[in-house]
Amino acid sequence: MIKIKSRTDRIFDTFVAVVMLVVMIVTLAPFWFSIVGSFNDGLDYSRGGVYFWPREFTWSNYQAVFVDTSIYQAYFITIARTLLGTIGSVLFTGITAYAMSRKNLKFKGIYMVIMLITMFFSGGLIPTYLLYRDLHLLDTFWVYIIPTLFSVWNMIIMMSFFRGIPDTLIESAKIDGAGEYRIFFQLILPLSKPVLAAIALFNGVAHWNTYFDSMMFTNSPNLQTIQLFLMRVVTDADFARSVGGAAAANIPEQAKKISPETLKLAMMIATSLPIIIVYPFLQKYFVKGVLIGSIKG
Repeated sequence: MIKIKSRTDRIFDTFVAVVMLVVMIVTLAPFWFSIVGSFNDGLDYSRGGVYFWPREFTWSNYQAVFVDTSIYQAYFITIARTLLGTIGSVLFTGITAYAMSRKNLKFKGIYMVIMLITMFFSGGLIPTYLLYRDLHLLDTFWVYIIPTLFSVWNMIIMMSFFRGIPDTLIESAKIDGAGEYRIFFQLILPLSKPVLAAIALFNGVAHWNTYFDSMMFTNSPNLQTIQLFLMRVVTDADFARSVGGAAAANIPEQAKKISPETLKLAMMIATSLPIIIVYPFLQKYFVKGVLIGSIKG
């Protein structure tokens, strides 16, 4: 039976649609303007008035970005830390969440209090730096991976989801001779794809977007992430000029079409586009996983 909406419902639906349209435009407009500027001739862009479509289309800005070979190493480090860090964090946090979701875990209340304390309080930057130094993590790739293996907040979300899995399934597996690890990997994980995808997206975006740990805990240019590369292009005029100078030396015929502003815009798009492409494939799991985890908690 088709339900006929009242006049009030139609007014409310129209209002919500208009508000969401405005929010969408406000959200997408800066990104679109950045895309347009990155494809516009640099000299022409400096005149202003380039908003909705490139006035003088060119690929020169992107050629300038990718002519610098250091960007490829930065991409490699960022992709490697995103993949390894996300997989490691999901597994490590998931195992902890599974243990905390079991009723027969001894001292579970003490463990939870300790973890919650670390969630709200930290030692600060200097103690963290000294700890990483003593653990020999400074200026190594593993400084990106090991400190991010566990998140209390993500553990709580996963624990809430695992609690919704019927105990009868776990008991049946134990009767069939399955151990805890086999239950976790062959039973719990396949049933938890929505929340795993949500946590993986949380971790993946965090690993891809961060530059602070690369800036503070590494010195080697071979360990810089793509976001640190972007930050240096945007904030360091000398570094931006060196990128532009490398482009001018390698593609002199395109040098006049490049400006510092359009170079920064092209760099911004180049660093954000990969994670934007991945997001739609995980979106359906992302919403479902967060909602189920919160409802069953």
